[in-house]
Amino acid sequence: MQPTIMLSDKTKYYLDLEEKYGAHNYHPLPVVLNRGEGVFLWDVDGKRYFDFLSGYSAVNQGHCHPTIVAALIEQAQQLTLTSRAFHSDLLSEFTQYITRYFGYDKVLPMNTGVEAVETAIKLCRRWGYDVKGIPANKAKIIVCAHNFHGRTSTVISFSTDPSSYDRFGPFMPGFEVVPYNDLAALGAALRDKDVAGFLVEPIQGEAGVVIPDEGYLATAKQYCEDANVLFIADEIQTGLCRTGKMLACDHEDVRPDILIIGKALSGGTLPASAVLADDPIMMNIKPGEHGSTYGGNPLACKVSMAALRVLQDENMAANATEMGDLFRRELVAIHSPHINLIRGKGLLNAIVIDHPNQEAAWDLCLAMKDRGLLAKPTHGDKIRLSPPLCINRDQVLEATAIIMESLKILD
Repeated sequence: MQPTIMLSDKTKYYLDLEEKYGAHNYHPLPVVLNRGEGVFLWDVDGKRYFDFLSGYSAVNQGHCHPTIVAALIEQAQQLTLTSRAFHSDLLSEFTQYITRYFGYDKVLPMNTGVEAVETAIKLCRRWGYDVKGIPANKAKIIVCAHNFHGRTSTVISFSTDPSSYDRFGPFMPGFEVVPYNDLAALGAALRDKDVAGFLVEPIQGEAGVVIPDEGYLATAKQYCEDANVLFIADEIQTGLCRTGKMLACDHEDVRPDILIIGKALSGGTLPASAVLADDPIMMNIKPGEHGSTYGGNPLACKVSMAALRVLQDENMAANATEMGDLFRRELVAIHSPHINLIRGKGLLNAIVIDHPNQEAAWDLCLAMKDRGLLAKPTHGDKIRLSPPLCINRDQVLEATAIIMESLKILD
C-alpha cells in the first residue's frame, strides 16, 4: 500500500521556498524541522519525531546537549575566530586535550569530515615521499570498493558510486581500489613499493552498515606494518562511541597510523574535524603547506572538548552497546518478511528491505515519518537506523513498535 503524503500549508511553504531557491543536490524526506532535544526532533507544525539518522552520526550526544550548548554560548560571547595567523589559548588547550584523549603526538584540526580526509591523504603522500622514499608523484593509496569518504574532487576520484563521480571528471590519479573485507586483495596490492597508505572505514556506513569479518582490521593493520604502509582509519561516522567503543577500530585493538574524526566531534553544533598522528607522520608538513581559515578556531576547540567530555561522562559507548543489542533483538522479533537483513554494531545499524517495489525503502521511511520516526534510505534498499547515543530502553521499544507498524504498508 502506497503511503499518502499529507503536507500542512506551513510545511509546504518551506518546501516550496527551498525547491525554488536551493540547489537540488539532496532528496530529503518531506519534513521541515525547527527544534531538537535529545533523541527527538520537532517539525514546524509541532509534531515530534524520533531521530534515527542523528545527522549521519554527527549528533551522537543528542540534539542540543546542554553541556555542549553551554560551551558554545560561553565561547561565542568571548572569541570565535582568530585564524591560524595567531595563537589562541583554546587551540593550545584543545591540542593537548585531544591528543591525550586518543593517544597521539599531534593533531591537525579542520572543519568538515571530507577536509580531514583530504588532510590525511596529503599527510600520507608527504610521508611516502619524505620518509618511505617513494619517487616524486608516484605515491599510491589503497582504498576500498563501495567506500564513502566525502564528495570533493579528490575523494570522488576513488569512489565506486556513479552518483558521486559521474560527469565530474577528470579525476585525481594515485588511488587503487580493492574489494572491502578482502585480505588477499589487500595483500596483493601492498606488494607495490609505491603504496604509501591504506584508507579504510572500519564499518562502511554509507554503503549500508557493512561490517567486515572479525579480524579484518587487525590483519589489515599488520599487513600494512609489514609493507611499511600507513593504516588510515576514517572514523568520521563510526567513531566517538557510535559502535560501542570510542573508535570502531578499538573492537580489534587497532591503533591507526592516521586517525580521522569529525561529525560528533562537535555534537552537531558546528563543523569540526581532526586528523591525529604521531610526529614521524605529522611533522613532515611545514608552515604554509596546509591549513584552513576556520580550522582550530576557538569556538570549535571549546565545543569539541565539551563534546568529548560528554561521551565519557555519560558512558555513551556502553549505552550504545546495550541499546544496540536491544534494538537488533527487537528488530529480529518483528519477523517481517520485508526485512532481508539486519546489520549493526552498537547504535550503527541498518536493515535491507526485500520487496519487489524498488521504492519500498523510501515508502517505508515515509510511513515511519508519518508515525513519528525519521530515517533515510541509502543505495535504494537499505535504511540506516542510528539514533543518538543517549536513547534509553523505553525509547528503543517505542521506536521499534513504530518500525513494526510501518512495515505493514509493504504487505
